[in-house]
Parts: sequence; C-alpha cells; structure tokens
Amino acid sequence: MDIASLVGLIGAVAMIVGSMIYSGGVGPYVDIPSILIVIGGTFFAVMFTTPMGVFLGSFGAMAKAFMPKPKKREDLIARMVELSDIARKNGLMALEGQEVPDRFFEKGMQMLVDGADEQKLVKQMKQEIRSMKERHAEQQGAVKAWIDIAPAMGMIGTLIGLVQMLGAMEDPQAIGPAMAVALLTTMYGAIMANVIFGPMLTKLEGYSANEVVYREMVLEGLRNIARGESGRNVQEQMIATMPPKMQAKMLAA
Repeated sequence: MDIASLVGLIGAVAMIVGSMIYSGGVGPYVDIPSILIVIGGTFFAVMFTTPMGVFLGSFGAMAKAFMPKPKKREDLIARMVELSDIARKNGLMALEGQEVPDRFFEKGMQMLVDGADEQKLVKQMKQEIRSMKERHAEQQGAVKAWIDIAPAMGMIGTLIGLVQMLGAMEDPQAIGPAMAVALLTTMYGAIMANVIFGPMLTKLEGYSANEVVYREMVLEGLRNIARGESGRNVQEQMIATMPPKMQAKMLAA
C-alpha cells in the first residue's frame, strides 16, 4: 500500500468536504443531474476513446497508484553480483535454476543459459521494455482521458444548466435547480480532473519510469555477465543509477 497516495487522496477530499460542511452542509453540493452528466458522461466518453480491453485494464492500472509492487534496486544489484560471480567461476550454464526476483530477469538469464549472444539478448530485452512502455502508455492514456473529458463534461453541464435557467426566467422555483446544474457540474469536473485523476496519472507515470530504469539495470547486468565481468565491476556499473548516499553504502558493504 502506498501511504502517500492513500493519505493524499483522503486528505484532499476531506479538505473539500470539510469546507462544505463548515459552510452549511454537504446537501447543497449533491445534485443527481450533475452527477449523471459529469461522472456518467465521462465514464462512457472515456470508454469511447479506447478499446474495451484497455478501458477495463485501466482500472487495474489505477489501483497500482495505491498498491504498487516496488522493486528494490539494491536487492537487484546484490543478486546480480552474486550471479556474475557464479557465471564467471562455473560458466553460464551454472545460472540454470538460479532464483531471481522477477519474470523479466528470469527470461533474460534463461537466454544466457540457452546460449544467446549479447546482441540477441539486448535486442530481445529492449523489445520487452518497449512493449511494457506501450502497455503502460495505453492504460495511462485512458486515465488522461478522464482528466481531459471530466472538465469538458462539466462545461457541457454548465451550458445545459444555463439553457434551463434562461428558459425558466418566469418561474423562480425552476431557476435554483438549473443554476445548481450549471455550477455543480463545473465543480465535479474540476475535482475529478485535479484531485483524483491528475495526481493518479502523475503517480502512475512515476512508477512506469521506475520500472523502465529497473529493467534497464537488469539488462545492463546481464550484458556484463555475458561478457564475463567480475561481480565488483558489475556492481560499480549498476550503482551508477543510485543516489550518491546509496552508492557509498553499497560500496562500503
């Protein structure tokens, strides 16, 4: 569980709801027609922008903003150093069956065991990274559609409310509900775009970037193993992506 995502979302919503309660209660801010226009309309418009598989898969991607599966780079480096020493001492075949932390690592190591040269390894693994980036971009595109469409739906609701209000100027009792639709749809759209889906997209893009760096580190380590580099050399090259304090800590270990 990513505490920052959970606390951040709950805190932002709590501040908004708290201001509503302090100013007279939540009731005036709840309007069913506005909810249908903004939330319902945005839901189906986003569905319209993507294939159904991507649309449904995007909800799983959104959940990763709160429940990511972070991979520790220091653990990766330590394991890569161990494997490089094993391969240098006993040959690449000795890597068969060795435990590794993830499927991407396992696939690359199996390629080495099966006799793939460095060029083939790099080509295949880079294709894996590109495919992952494309999948993430598709899912993040669906999240971005929520950011783009929700305010637009809010504006549509505002126009609907204004038309209703202008058409009922002779009936004072009809002006209030029409004005509520006009104003609340804009508010709902702004909250969805800037409080919920905007920060979520930023978090997902960060996780995706970290995953790319992690996989590139795996590839670099496997390339060094294929070249017969020592564990020390592998470590020195891989820690270049780490913060200076972490680099010093790992070199001192």
